[in-house]
Amino acid sequence: MSVNKIITIGREFGSGGREIGRRLSENLGFAYYDQEIISEIAKRTSLSEKYVEAIVEQHSLFSFPIHIGRSFYPVADPALDQTLKIYQEQTRIILEMARKSDCVIVGRCADFILKEENPFRIFVYADVESKLRRCRTKGPTQENLSDRELKQKMSGIDKKRANYYELLTGRSWGNKLNYDLCINTSRLDIKLLAQALANLFR
Repeated sequence: MSVNKIITIGREFGSGGREIGRRLSENLGFAYYDQEIISEIAKRTSLSEKYVEAIVEQHSLFSFPIHIGRSFYPVADPALDQTLKIYQEQTRIILEMARKSDCVIVGRCADFILKEENPFRIFVYADVESKLRRCRTKGPTQENLSDRELKQKMSGIDKKRANYYELLTGRSWGNKLNYDLCINTSRLDIKLLAQALANLFR
């Protein structure tokens, strides 16, 4: 078990989970890992970051549960083989990062991958209207979507995250029993919340 302090953050799209993770790491002086994991997978597998991100986010090639530590049999499908390679590399990288120093890791099933390292597991969610407002404020200026279109986008991304988590872990994404703290950010200031959370780990 790691002696480092490890915080993992699962989050609904638009809930502010990524911002909480970044601010929490800054307040505590912890390492912060999010997109860096995708970059490291791409570096180690000689694949493009866009391709790796598509596999990790879409994960549409799987129709069966994939569990950490499972022995994989050789597969005839090159695309499936490539996807398995990416998942296995992601697991190795997350374990290495967690064992290197105190850290905050956003997404990537880190709460499950690091279960033997005893992480503090946070899940962040919010009501639809709050997530719409946050997406409007934080989202790309060129994204001119109607509320209906944006709701569909949010729902689609969360569905992919749930599928990814469930396929990889065999657990239900967002189930409160899988986390140590679930936070509804609908009426909370993210900056103040991150400061309050930081006090738990000092």
